[in-house]
Amino acid sequence: MGGFSPIHLLVLAVVAILLLGGGRFSNLMGDVAKGVKNFKKGMSENDDETPAKPSARIEAQKTADPAFDRDGNRVRDDRPA
Repeated sequence: MGGFSPIHLLVLAVVAILLLGGGRFSNLMGDVAKGVKNFKKGMSENDDETPAKPSARIEAQKTADPAFDRDGNRVRDDRPA
């Protein structure tokens, strides 16, 4: 109960074609295909980009001065005035 059999899907497709018309339904499916194609293209463009060098980020972390000393006392004050 509640599942769609192939007969139900066929009837639903026929009703959709009758309501939307053959040309409109064809155009709609073409637009969906274009959207999927553009989505895949966009996803592949993101993969081609090379990430920024992590060494620059690591160097910045190595040269940063600590805000607290070993005992937990504040060494520098970064709060705005």
